[in-house]
Amino acid sequence: MAQKEEAAAAAAAAAAAPEPTSQNGEDLEDLAEHPEKLKELIDLPPFEIISGERLPVNFFKFQFRNVEYSSGRNKTFLCYVVEAQGKGGQVQASRGYLEDEHAAAHAEEAFFNTILPTFDPALRYNVTWYVSSSPCAACADRIIKTLGKTKNLRLLILVGRLFMWEEPEIQAALKKLKEAGCKLRIMKPQDFEYIWQNFVEQEEGQSKAFEPWEDIQENFLYYEEKLADILK
Repeated sequence: MAQKEEAAAAAAAAAAAPEPTSQNGEDLEDLAEHPEKLKELIDLPPFEIISGERLPVNFFKFQFRNVEYSSGRNKTFLCYVVEAQGKGGQVQASRGYLEDEHAAAHAEEAFFNTILPTFDPALRYNVTWYVSSSPCAACADRIIKTLGKTKNLRLLILVGRLFMWEEPEIQAALKKLKEAGCKLRIMKPQDFEYIWQNFVEQEEGQSKAFEPWEDIQENFLYYEEKLADILK
């Protein structure tokens, strides 16, 4: 049901294909006949992080929708708010979003690789993530290790959907996140509205009101119950 599971399934299907293919699914014989395609493939980076302050409306409406079956949602979108506080009590805030590409790594890891290095060890940081789906086991492990090493960081993760929550490995990872001091909860309708107002592109000169989808509250309650059962 989760977006990352679909990417893994696609990769497995490609590996099982009878004809040899490249990592992007191109037929190798076809590439040999068209060297310009081969050059494009070589030039394509194996991993790219797209970042910015606001994401397109259609991305939000599709990727963040808290559906039970997330067909086609094979990317991770992460909106973040960083609040830094010094000894004097002053608070500095920044925000933005990250989305992963090529499925070689996830947006959670990208945050630690690109945003975390800018943190000042002398400040305390409260970080909130609004993520389209909950972390996979590998990302959960990275979060736990980072929190263990970064004592001046507190992390709250709000997720639209639970990723592969039926799997024992994922359930164990979510429990470990809680034990490590990471707060995790399902997004309420108000949280989706907050993302809409603060992280989604608006038409020039106007800010459209958030229009919740029909089953937004029902799906929130569904995932909230599943998460509570896992973490109890």
